[in-house]
Amino acid sequence: MTVRQRLLHAATELIAEKGWGAVSTRVLAERAGVGSGVVHYHFDSLPAVLVEAAVGALRTALAGLPGVLDTATTPRQMLTALLDALDGHSGQELFVETILAATRDDELREAVREVLVEFRAELTTRLVRHGVPAPADTAAVLAAAVDGVLLHRALSPDLSVDVVVSVLGRALR
Repeated sequence: MTVRQRLLHAATELIAEKGWGAVSTRVLAERAGVGSGVVHYHFDSLPAVLVEAAVGALRTALAGLPGVLDTATTPRQMLTALLDALDGHSGQELFVETILAATRDDELREAVREVLVEFRAELTTRLVRHGVPAPADTAAVLAAAVDGVLLHRALSPDLSVDVVVSVLGRALR
């Protein structure tokens, strides 16, 4: 693993563990096993490392979703597959921290927005295949609902996939 990759990996771990604002250059360098000056050799700033790490992790997590969504034969199965895939992903804390930080950071907000636009496009394509009315609008609301579920599950883990699919599934009919 290159030094740059170690820094990005360490950044994703630290964001999830400590929260976006608690990651410093020193802490990041220690976690990656490098000197503090190395961080700024590879990146323009600490926020640049954090944005690249978090957005890269979001893209990686979402990269496998098209295949997962394509296995569904109904909109409800698609929703279940989506939630199961996200439920099984280890980066939920990172995603929650990133979404919250994006509300306060313009650069991060724009980068996350781009990922969400791509995610919504994937959802829209599948909703069209399933004949769901207003597929683009439905995809936007469904993506927002899934983000909300991730945020709420950080506080209330008993919000199960079954409960969410039962409620949101009605909207996909």
